[in-house]
Amino acid sequence: MARVSDPDPHNRLQVPGSAYYSDSVPPASQPVPDTKKRDVSLYQFFAPGGVLSRTHPAYEFRRGQLQMAQAVEQALEEKRHLIVEAGTGTGKTLAYLVPVIRSGKRVIISTGTKNLQEQLFHKDIPFLEQALFPNGEAKLKVCYMKGRNNYLCRKKLYDLTDQPVLSGLEEIEHYRAIAAWEKVTQSGDKAELASLPEASALWHKLDARSDTCLGQKCSAWDRCFITEMHRRAMESDIIIVNHHLFFADLSIKQQAEYAPDAGILPEVGAVIFDEAHELEDVAGSYFGVSVSNARFEELCRDVEVSLQRNHMLSASMSGALKSVRERAPFFFALLPQGDGRFSFENRREFMEENGDEFLGLQQSLGRLGSELENLPSKPEEVFNFARRAQELQVQLAFLMESEDRNTVFWIERRRGGRDRQNVFLQATPIDVAPILKTCLFDKLQCAVLTSATLAVGGSFEYMRQRLGLEHARETVLPSHFDYENQALFYVPPDLPDPRTPQFAAKAADRIRRLLEVSRGRAFVLFTSYAQMNDVYQRLLGELEFPMLLQGDAPKTALLEEFRLTPPAVLFAT
Repeated sequence: MARVSDPDPHNRLQVPGSAYYSDSVPPASQPVPDTKKRDVSLYQFFAPGGVLSRTHPAYEFRRGQLQMAQAVEQALEEKRHLIVEAGTGTGKTLAYLVPVIRSGKRVIISTGTKNLQEQLFHKDIPFLEQALFPNGEAKLKVCYMKGRNNYLCRKKLYDLTDQPVLSGLEEIEHYRAIAAWEKVTQSGDKAELASLPEASALWHKLDARSDTCLGQKCSAWDRCFITEMHRRAMESDIIIVNHHLFFADLSIKQQAEYAPDAGILPEVGAVIFDEAHELEDVAGSYFGVSVSNARFEELCRDVEVSLQRNHMLSASMSGALKSVRERAPFFFALLPQGDGRFSFENRREFMEENGDEFLGLQQSLGRLGSELENLPSKPEEVFNFARRAQELQVQLAFLMESEDRNTVFWIERRRGGRDRQNVFLQATPIDVAPILKTCLFDKLQCAVLTSATLAVGGSFEYMRQRLGLEHARETVLPSHFDYENQALFYVPPDLPDPRTPQFAAKAADRIRRLLEVSRGRAFVLFTSYAQMNDVYQRLLGELEFPMLLQGDAPKTALLEEFRLTPPAVLFAT
């Protein structure tokens, strides 16, 4: 399916180059005075002749936007939960940002995608700051946070510099780019590295994921990008995250029984969930269990690199690592075959046939854990390795032996780097409502859930049941788009089934003809990476328009190039 977009760079607010925290974030001693925040009423801001009409070049009054803003403000003031379905074109982001700014509360805004995060931080917040404080009399305290794997771990980079273990010319080239960038970056966010492919194998060895984090015991703690991100969040009034980071943090806090230092997000007065239709799926993935062949490989690699660096790699440790490296891929190769995601319904029969291989893998993990525990005068990271080995044991046992009736067990196969296939064993709660009710909605003063598609037949009953949201105000606002006159929906009636070998060639030809009609200027979106790459290769050299492919560069760099190249076509998922 191709969707035409407006790539004209003059129709958008300019995005600052590599700023990660708002340039206007002041020290904690300079808050925005409440009187300044409340100088302009919602009506004075959104109504015809108001602040928005005088400051936005494409202003048009949208009654639904004002109604949503009033509902959000009331929910914040009364400390009530709110569900708002607001059709496409309502202007949802401004409708909740203005009440949030006026409230004076510390608020988390959680989005379904990084793209919306970036729109909020780079476009909407600077616009509102200029509109509300045109003379610079006050500044907004805002930060923008991503998951840890988006940030560089300086300790890993320094360790790699001291003892380089690189695979091929491509990794050497990526290493040089990252090492040079580390000296100048303020955020450590890989999105700044436009030349680094999204699937870079080297980045995965250097990111700041929590598996290998030593916390305050790390030698690079005082210069850690995660530490700095946490500090900024503590100083900010508005914290912009995505659902994955929000629920990863909530899961960590739940496991730590809400210890004061658990997680990375600060305590807040309210949370705004934009693109809230994705909450159930994302929450389920973080309150479930996932084990992949890649986790075994990464554990063995991390142990080996660390012990070699510290001259502690004994023959018995090498034997334990060899055992895990042999048994893990063999076990994962025995799992039922299938494409994409599919149910693992025959676990009992699988265990009857392959129980010895499962026990062998568990024993090899136990042996590795014992070897790590018995190391004398071990460096701090070794304790993490032992914890990871034990976690893999416990989680693998749950995935293969649990009879929990509220859990669905399934397998997913994904393409990794260098054409490798990663296999994931997954367990997901069937019903996350009790967990979210207890861990989230009962603890929050105010949660606002909004999206263009939340209600079923005009009712939110189904959504409230699925999320455990018992008491909430509700409102449905219609879309302001004139779909009948402004959109064309085309369904080709003659294409073969997408599962057949003939589909890709026929679809590529139809996409080519559509792009010739639209003169490029389109997103071509897929539900499969394999299909995306296949169609892209078929059209390479067939189109007269610049072609961009997801994965060739960070998403932000690709989107920026798409915007700045009027006839470009972006192939993505």
